[in-house]
Amino acid sequence: MTISYDAALHERIRANLSGHRRRAVTDPTKRHAAVAVVLVDSEVGEDRVDPANVDDWIDGRPMPEAGLDGRMVDVSGGAAFLLCRRASRLTSHAAQWALPGGRLDPGETVIDAALRELDEEVGVRLPESTVLGLLDDYPTRSGYVITPVVIWGGGRLDPQPAPEEVVAVYRVGLHQLQRDDSPRFIEIPESPRPVVQVPLGNDLIHAPTGAVLLQLRWLCLEGRHDPVDELEQPVFAWK
Repeated sequence: MTISYDAALHERIRANLSGHRRRAVTDPTKRHAAVAVVLVDSEVGEDRVDPANVDDWIDGRPMPEAGLDGRMVDVSGGAAFLLCRRASRLTSHAAQWALPGGRLDPGETVIDAALRELDEEVGVRLPESTVLGLLDDYPTRSGYVITPVVIWGGGRLDPQPAPEEVVAVYRVGLHQLQRDDSPRFIEIPESPRPVVQVPLGNDLIHAPTGAVLLQLRWLCLEGRHDPVDELEQPVFAWK
C-alpha cells in the first residue's frame, strides 16, 4: 500500500521529528556533512529506465547476492523520497546509492549545506521553510559525521541531476521502506556491530544511506526513537 502525500503525513512527520531527542555526534577528528531527505509525491509505475548500462555505473562492484541486478524498479507510488545513483567516475563512493548531500562549507549550517547540495546535485532549489527537522547524526568510517535534514518538497518536483556527480534521481515510495523483508542485519568478521541492509528495488542499500533511511521509517513514519548510529557499514564503504 502506498502512503498518501498529504497534509496529514506532513504533520505526522513534523510532529515525530519535533518530539525526538536528537542524537548529535561531536568528533573533532571527523568532517561534518549533511544530506537532504527530500519528500515528494510520485505515481505508481513511473519508474524510469536506467540512462546508463549497469556494468558502466556499477564500476566493477559485484552484486550483494544472487537475484539482484542493482536496478531501482517497481518502487514509485505515493509519498516518496529522492534517491540518487552516484556517477561511476567519482573519486569516492562511486556508483553507490546516496541521498543528495556533501560536506559543510565554512560558516554553513547543516540546513544551509543540505539545501545547497540539493540544488547543486539534483537541480532542486527549496527554501529553509520547507525543512521539517533533523534526524540523528551518523558517523561514517570514511571520516564524516552526517546530519540528515528532512525536507518537504511540496509536490513532485523536477530533478535535473548534475551529470558529473549523479547518473539519475529516483522517486522511491516511502512504503518501500516498510517491506516485510526490511531491514536486514548481517554479521561481518571486521566488526562486532551489525551491518544494516535496506532492500529497495533490486538492490540493497547499506549505511550510511541505509541507516538514514531506516530512521526515516522508524522515526518519521512509525514514531520509533531507536538509534541507528551504531549500525555498521559494509567494508567497501569504509574508505
